[in-house]
Order: sequence, then C-alpha cells, then structure tokens
Amino acid sequence: MSSDIVVLVVDDERDHADGIAEALEKLYTKRAKTITVYNGKDALEILREQTVDVVVTDLKLGGDIDGLAILEEARKHNGRTEVILITAYATIDTCKEAIRRGAYDYLVKPIDIDQLRTLVGQASRKASAAIQRDKQKPTTGKGRFEFEGMRGTNPAMEGIFEVLRRVAPTNISVLIEGQSGTGKELLARAIHNNSQRRDKPFRPINCAGLSETLLESELFGHVKGAFTGATGDRKGLFEVADKGTLLLDEIGDMPLNMQAKLLRVLEDGIVIPVGSHKPTVVDVRIISTTNHDLTELIEEKKFRQDLYFRIKGVNISVPALRDRAEDIPAFVKYFLEEATAEIGSAVTGITEAALMILMSYDWPGNIRQLRNCIRTMVVMCDRDKLDVQDIPPEIVQRRQLAAPTAGLHQQTVGEDLAGVSLNELEKQAIIDTLAKTGNNREKAAKILGIGERTLYRKIKEYKI
Repeated sequence: MSSDIVVLVVDDERDHADGIAEALEKLYTKRAKTITVYNGKDALEILREQTVDVVVTDLKLGGDIDGLAILEEARKHNGRTEVILITAYATIDTCKEAIRRGAYDYLVKPIDIDQLRTLVGQASRKASAAIQRDKQKPTTGKGRFEFEGMRGTNPAMEGIFEVLRRVAPTNISVLIEGQSGTGKELLARAIHNNSQRRDKPFRPINCAGLSETLLESELFGHVKGAFTGATGDRKGLFEVADKGTLLLDEIGDMPLNMQAKLLRVLEDGIVIPVGSHKPTVVDVRIISTTNHDLTELIEEKKFRQDLYFRIKGVNISVPALRDRAEDIPAFVKYFLEEATAEIGSAVTGITEAALMILMSYDWPGNIRQLRNCIRTMVVMCDRDKLDVQDIPPEIVQRRQLAAPTAGLHQQTVGEDLAGVSLNELEKQAIIDTLAKTGNNREKAAKILGIGERTLYRKIKEYKI
C-alpha cells in the first residue's frame, strides 16, 4: 500500500468493524489511514467530504442506508474508489447486483481475515494505479485528449474529442447533451482529468434525484439548526470542490427556484450556506449534463434562459450508441479488460459471433447498458472467451433477425435462439449490418470489426 491510501470501514456491529480495522492496521501500519464508522449516514458524510480509496462495508447496516447505497455514493463522488461488500446472505443475485453496480468484490461472513487483507491490498493498488494514470495525462492543448482509455472511430466522436481537447485546459463552462447512458459523466471526468484542475476535487451531483431543499443544502451547505435534521455544520459541494470541478448532472430537472439561486452563485462566485449569512468565495469550474432539449424547456418556461447561456460556454451533443456501432468493439475491449481486472476473471476475449450480435443490437441504454452487459457476461462465463451463450437473454431475444434463411426460422421477440448455429447467427449479423449501412461494404466491415476481404469472403461463402 502507498502512504496516501485511505480505507473506510463501515459496519453497524462495532466489534466487527473495530476488528476489521485492527486487522488492516496491523498489516498496513504507517502505510494507510483507516477510518471506522458504525452507520450508513456517517459513511456518506465521510465519502462526501474527503477522498477515500477503499471502502469495506457490510451489506446490511440496520437502517435506511445499506451497503449498496454506500457503493453508489462512493462511485458517484470518486470513480476511483473501490468498494468491498461483506454479506451474510450471499446469493448469485446479490453478487451480480454488487458487481453490476461497480463493487470490487464481496466476502461472505464469517470473513477470512487473510482474504480480506488480500482484497484490500489489490483494491488499493488498483486505486493507486488509477490515480497515477490520471496524473500522467496531458494537460495542454497539444497533448492527446484521454477518455478512460477509449477512442472510437466514429467521426462525430472524433470531432467531440477535438473540441474537448481544446476546451479542457481552460476554465470555460461546458454543457454536454445526450441520452441517458451515453457516457456524459465519463466525458465530464475526462475534461477534469485533462485540465489544470485535475489535482483538485471532481464532484458530481444528480440534480434530478433531490428535492429543492436537499439540493440547496448539497450545493451550498448548511449550518447547525438550519432545518430539521441539521445537527451540525456541513460544507456544500461548491466549497468541497473549490479550485476543482463541479458536475451538475441532469441540470434540466433542477427546480426553477433553485435555478435562480444557482445562477446567482455562478455569476458572483459566492455561496451562503442555508441558515447562515456568512458568504464564502469559491472558484469552481462548472460542467453540466442533460438528456433534455433545454431550448424546448426554455420555451415551456421550465428552464431559465439566462442560466442556459451561463452554463453553455461550449455545447457538446453526444450521439447514441446505435448511431456509432463502429465504436462498439473498442468499448467491448475496454469494458472486458476493466471487468476481468475487477472481478479477477481469466476471460481473455470475445468470439466474433458474440461480438457481431452485440454490434447489431440497438442498445437503448447506450454505453451504460453495454458496460453492464459485459460485466454480467464476465461474471457468468467459465471459459477463456465470451461467447453467444453468455449474452443476457433479453439482448439476444430482443434482437430481431432480418429474414428467414436456410435452417433458420425468423426469430421474434421472446423466442429462444437455442439450437441456432453460430454460422447462421454470423450470417444474419452480416445481413443486418449491410441493410443498416445501405450495402456499404466498407462501412459494414468496419462496424463488424473485420477486414473488407474477410467480409467479401463471408458474403460469398454465405451466398448473401
């Protein structure tokens, strides 16, 4: 462990929590800082106010906040935080849900201390490596813009990267538009990681998930007694992210009254906590995201025009994944490497037939859905390569095949593809892709992730 690793232990059973912390401290004396809390509320406070590298939390905490909620909060505030869940109720569903939400791993009670130490060590090294990669990224307009290690071949995305490469080193505000799951937050993090503020905090907040009162408190902070439940002073995200970047996720869902308060802070650079009269000057770069058309919301009097022009320094529109199918192989490769590293799987790749099916699917949930799909496939696969049978049934069954072919009856939603040969699936994937590209073989080959000569050979082989 490096000297700057922070481990947060969360368990409502004090003896169990203290025992875990003591075991870790004995192993990592002077090489890590261990923080122990006994309820979910205190854990959320720690995660919001400081950087935590590894969280070890019980799944059941005896209150409204469970281990999955802590996992979600940890990943929201710092995408590099690794979370290890401890549970007495291990099931396949529990495992899959934890991994799907981004957990590093899980342990079953009674836990093996040596196994816990090993996992914490692995998770901490992964967190440290991620931090070092961020520090090595270029910060000038001359360097290459880094986006989570992925760069596709879609012309629209190449144009977006070129714009963001120029914008990242500046302090100009950025508005990122696009459907849910298209990677808007990843782009925002990439902007921050390539900026002069990369060593300062990056703090996201979901404007759609909070009431006006809670949103105001989260952004501006509050003092003790400001409202029921305010048992102490608390800094808002504007103060926490001072000199860094604040991501206003789904800003189109922000209440109108809150929009006015936000606009005042953006114009003056001054925040006043709820219940206080003491102003605090902050220096925060604003990145906003939305899945709405803000101009339509302005016409409907649901979004302030002056706020729109304030946050729209540079406007980026991210295309849906179905409109950039040629990038799917790059995403699959990246998510596969990510999932195998986190889960400890021996999977090394994906078959061509499975990749073709993934490329011909329309992905209504976009990149987020693809990422979760690959994670699930890795968890369930017991071979060295992902294959057709590892693809979640809802994806295989929703994929409508274009036309009946020899030995293959036309499939409809909900029908089982068991018994269909991989050759027939490959053939149909080629037919689908050619139809999608207007028989443009060069583009079809690129989308399918194969060479043009290979495509010509398969067209002849399958008599397409």
